[in-house]
Amino acid sequence: MVSLIKTRARPSQAQFDELLIWTFIGLLAIGLVMVYSASIATAEASKFTGYQPGYYLMRHGVFIVLGVIAGLFAFQVPVQMWQSYAMMLFLAGCVLLVLVLIPHVGREVNGSRRWLSLFVVNLQPSELMKLFAVLYAADFTVRKGNVGHRFSKAFLPMFAVMAVVGSLLLLEPDMGAFVVIFSIAFCTLWLGGFNLKVFGLLLLALPAAFGALIVSSPYRMQRVIGFMDPWTDPYGKGYQLSHALIAFGRGEWLGVGLGGSVEKLFYLPEAHTDFLMAVIAEELGLAGVAVVVVLFAWVVIRAFQIGRHAAFLERNFSALVAQGIGVWIGVQAMINIGVNMGVLPTKGLTLPFLSFGGSGIVVNCIAAAVLIRIDWENRRIARGQSV
Repeated sequence: MVSLIKTRARPSQAQFDELLIWTFIGLLAIGLVMVYSASIATAEASKFTGYQPGYYLMRHGVFIVLGVIAGLFAFQVPVQMWQSYAMMLFLAGCVLLVLVLIPHVGREVNGSRRWLSLFVVNLQPSELMKLFAVLYAADFTVRKGNVGHRFSKAFLPMFAVMAVVGSLLLLEPDMGAFVVIFSIAFCTLWLGGFNLKVFGLLLLALPAAFGALIVSSPYRMQRVIGFMDPWTDPYGKGYQLSHALIAFGRGEWLGVGLGGSVEKLFYLPEAHTDFLMAVIAEELGLAGVAVVVVLFAWVVIRAFQIGRHAAFLERNFSALVAQGIGVWIGVQAMINIGVNMGVLPTKGLTLPFLSFGGSGIVVNCIAAAVLIRIDWENRRIARGQSV
């Protein structure tokens, strides 16, 4: 009986959630291996990479190292300080989104203007904006908690802010980031206990606004129609999805083996970024996909558990940030996997912690560090220690 009590008490005495940390490490490790596998043929045949097969592997490895270092620094920052600077960080993110749209300042790739050149690497402000949106939405909800029942003071300010950010993102265009950031803001207000009437109005306005966005843009309309039946135009608007589905079909239960993908050999565009999950499915099969899904599910579950613990300790901002990070990672992973499987239209969203991309990896690592910091502070406060 004594040993059982000690076993149950052990987790509460731990300084960190080691399983959560290993989950993040596992996602980064799988991403490093699969980015190399998905990109080796493309890198070896490209003049841009200097015909070096390990080009993307080396860069992705550097991004992971930078992300871990940034995460270690972020962990040292008290959550209270994140709250103090939430507004300033959000405004800085808006400025970066404006800079991206300025000719000769923002960098255009494949018709989208989403990057700022830092000479050595490119910065994608929309990735930073996801983290800043989590912090700002949590801070806004805490500040406006006493007027959450009033439409003019609870809904309109957040709607105006999201409208500005959404407009900037759609001008890039980056519909995927817009969906993620809106989901973060919407869910944070919901979790913060805002009045149901506010969300009733949102639920009425959203379908109409989303439909107008699709109808007003032939580009978005083609994506929606193409995802519904990619085989009607497999060499045109359905090209990406048709090859992603072929990759899933070839993978079956256990895959064709690591490195054995055929679709990554110049058939599947962006195999190491947006469609990395298709390569995982082809090489590792349903088993590999299930492992990745389980890892993401555990991150989301733990984020909400950490948020609930923080709320129990009356740390409302920390609770909403933790749950906001869970919403962010969960929604983005769900959209990316859904796109790869043909369940959702193509959005151009990467798979968190796995896909190639410097800004995304670094910001994901910072978000993971903030989540671990919230959990660490929860544990210390529960034991009566200072943070």
